[in-house]
Amino acid sequence: MLADWAVDIGSGGTVTIVATSPAKELVTALHGEIGKRSAEPVTIMASLDTTIGPSGEHVAEFLSNHDGEFETPSHLQALVEETDVMIGIRSDTNTHVLSHVSNDIQQRRAKAMAPILQTLMGMEQAVLTPHPTDAWAQRAGMSLPEYEDFLYGAMLRDWETQDEKQERMRERLEAADEARIVGPDTDLTMSLDGMHAVNDIGDLNFPPGEVYTAPVVDSIEGEIRFDVPSIMQGEEVADVHLTLEDGVVTEYSARRNEAALESVLETDIGSNRIGEFGIGMNHDIDRVTKQVSLDEKLGGTVHLALGRAYGRTVGKGYERNQSAIHVDLIKDMSEGRLELDGEVVQEDDEFGWT
Repeated sequence: MLADWAVDIGSGGTVTIVATSPAKELVTALHGEIGKRSAEPVTIMASLDTTIGPSGEHVAEFLSNHDGEFETPSHLQALVEETDVMIGIRSDTNTHVLSHVSNDIQQRRAKAMAPILQTLMGMEQAVLTPHPTDAWAQRAGMSLPEYEDFLYGAMLRDWETQDEKQERMRERLEAADEARIVGPDTDLTMSLDGMHAVNDIGDLNFPPGEVYTAPVVDSIEGEIRFDVPSIMQGEEVADVHLTLEDGVVTEYSARRNEAALESVLETDIGSNRIGEFGIGMNHDIDRVTKQVSLDEKLGGTVHLALGRAYGRTVGKGYERNQSAIHVDLIKDMSEGRLELDGEVVQEDDEFGWT
């Protein structure tokens, strides 16, 4: 699936794999697939974090002992720019590995890594995928065998049929000028005029299962409550409520770990604005795992991301929200509705477009 569906490993191309030792069997199998295609692999021992880049115990040790300012590592930038295919594997053995690294250091590292992550996000052949470990299973509240069954069930499925379903939503989202999200403690509107919708069927995350776009950055008005927990700077942040005016977060609260939310919002000038609006459509992801690359695909949810917008979603001549961070906040729509240009397209987890 990774070699043939999520990315296209072409003959003679270069492939970079970012993974840690628990994923060695998957990395070995990928090397075999790469060899069959006469491409050339290189593997970096790390976990790929979408905020600070390479992560893991060794990175935490580096950050906690670093004295001084951070600069964008030119050798890593060169590697990302030169590689044809990037495969990041989240195989963490400790999901709180950065908990002893101060928020200030993490923020400064994120800013230094932003150009590299921006390049990654703009790549046509790049994918991030989770690999089952005890740490991820524990975070999801499952045994490892249960988590493996859940994860592979969400991955190994008929993606062509799912592609058709998501493409219908992409076309509807692409044509819309305005979106409105309504629900408990929620009434939020945003302009989508001139923006582009993307059908994520495996070209950025695997397993896929979302359709997403970018709002016009200064158009978002209203309030929204996110009832699915998010992980920010290694902390679980729950029950987030945001109020936005002219696209800027003016009020915020969280029932748990509000300080982590505040730190994220204060990262830079673009971190208190919205860079993405997405709709989760993978109904084989049927429970919260506290791993955002899965939770944002939850069937019957929508999500907004604080910070960086994907270049492919922003129309020509429109402002693209820039930030060192991209943090997804997820809302269960089992008691809500999504309107596009006044038409209800999703209500109580049911899609109603024709």
